[in-house]
Amino acid sequence: MAETPHTFAELVAIMARLRAPGGCPWDREQTFESLRAFVIEEAYEVVAAIDAGDRHELAEELGDLLLQIVFLAELGREEGSFTLDDVTEAICAKLIRRHPHVFGDEAVANTEELLRNWERIKEAERQAKGQASAAAGGAPAKGRFDGIPLAMPALMRALQISARVVRVGFDWPDLAGVLAKVEEELGELAATRDPVEREMEFGDLLFTVVNAGRHLGLDAEQALRRANAKFVDRFTALERRASADSVDLQDLTAAEWERRWQAVKADGSVDAPR
Repeated sequence: MAETPHTFAELVAIMARLRAPGGCPWDREQTFESLRAFVIEEAYEVVAAIDAGDRHELAEELGDLLLQIVFLAELGREEGSFTLDDVTEAICAKLIRRHPHVFGDEAVANTEELLRNWERIKEAERQAKGQASAAAGGAPAKGRFDGIPLAMPALMRALQISARVVRVGFDWPDLAGVLAKVEEELGELAATRDPVEREMEFGDLLFTVVNAGRHLGLDAEQALRRANAKFVDRFTALERRASADSVDLQDLTAAEWERRWQAVKADGSVDAPR
């Protein structure tokens, strides 16, 4: 006889029991702050499973990420600040509010118009949050960039920042314009000798490259992840071949390094998609 599948309600109950007196000592010790690293770690493991194309692994990793959400909601319930129902209510209301073309009578002609409306709705939300915070004696909303986490990977944050200003018309007119800016930033980086200024110019270059990727329909974070993986695969292959030839990499000349590197690059099996 097949076992009855576990349910979401059971997951919530398990988490409450782990946190209750007589539950798990480790789980009872956790705080909002201590769980931060686990949320980030599990999110990256979800991304890794997507990149690997492993749907079974993805389902398991999504469960691990879901556990962090349930865990944080249980902490909120215990201190009386919010519950899992509040979490669900907030996201449902937000989805309905931000999709008036689906749940209301607003019409959009294309994706570009949809994104403009999306930014308008989000700006209204930010203004409302700022007014509510000020009325409660707190700090007003920071403006258009409020809600983009400082802890977000820098390339992802750069894309989020640029996307928000693009929706109000602040952008290069075409790809040629942004590529010209990349060339300009490269020149400025090459020209500077001051270490502090050099770091700033390098940052400007990276930010502009992120925008070049956006114009090409590419995500800089994802592109760099794949470039990292490709480099690791190629260098690992180079190491294996050198070991098979009884060659110490530290003894290679620049010309030998280049020859071996080009040989690895020419082998298409090393760069097989994964």
